[in-house]
Amino acid sequence: MRNALLAALGLALSFSGCGGTIRYDYAHEPDPRREEYVIGAADVLHITVWQTPDLSINATVRPDGTITMPLIGDVAAAGRTPSAVRTEITTRLKSFVKDEALTVSVAVAEVKSYEFTVAGNAEKPGLYIASHFVTVIEAVAMAGGPSRFAALNKVVLIRPTPRGPRRIPIDLGAIYAGTRPEMNIVLIRGDTLHLP
Repeated sequence: MRNALLAALGLALSFSGCGGTIRYDYAHEPDPRREEYVIGAADVLHITVWQTPDLSINATVRPDGTITMPLIGDVAAAGRTPSAVRTEITTRLKSFVKDEALTVSVAVAEVKSYEFTVAGNAEKPGLYIASHFVTVIEAVAMAGGPSRFAALNKVVLIRPTPRGPRRIPIDLGAIYAGTRPEMNIVLIRGDTLHLP
């Protein structure tokens, strides 16, 4: 009985990891769900110019980050929001379309640029593309879950920033146990989740 109790306690400790000792301000990490979507290369945009079907197009953002519109030519799209792209298209079209009621809409028809990597001791490590934002746990699930060799309490999310990569400590065991839900942050484009 005592051995069974000790085994259960050891299992619980290994599952919860050392989440209580990790000190990091997860609240300061960006949550892309709270902001306007930022367009990336390979995304498909649906651009509508009201009452002007010849100017309305579906455009895939090229690797150089641009799309091509009738009359005005190339428009930078990657790294910008649909609102910013709409404003530029509207401004540039006014040189050609003399209509006070010129109305342009820019919608993201297909998300194809939201990529992240799950590396290390996952069942299916690799590059993943999702059509919606995913959390740490959802990314691990997409990769088939942690392998039996993974150290759940030593996971690191490597996030690219203008100042170089930032390493964010993640304790998967603590997230699974429900003791550190704040660690289950949303991945952003270009993140790498490493399971050691």
